[in-house]
Amino acid sequence: MKTENALLGVIAGAAIGAIFGILFAPDKGSKTRRKIAKKSEEFTDELEDKYEDFVESITEKYEDLKEKAADMAEKAKLKAEELTEKAKHEAAKVTEKAKEEAEKMKKKAKYGEGVDA
Repeated sequence: MKTENALLGVIAGAAIGAIFGILFAPDKGSKTRRKIAKKSEEFTDELEDKYEDFVESITEKYEDLKEKAADMAEKAKLKAEELTEKAKHEAAKVTEKAKEEAEKMKKKAKYGEGVDA
């Protein structure tokens, strides 16, 4: 953003310098007015070009950030799904181990063996 401001300042300074140069040149009034009109038209055209470049630059940056945000969101979603699956798998293993231990305790209790908790 500061670069664009500096660039506009340079362009404005050049235009003002050109206008003062024309005003103080030893030409006829009509010729001077034509020069001023031409320079102001050139300045306006340059300013429009710079503005369009600036808008295009901002648009490109916005699109790039939007794309990066979408990529990050997709990666986060995939990571969350991966962690959910891992947690389900670990929970199933713990559940299976608990069932096995419960079955062992049940058998021990059935046959009169001491059950260690």
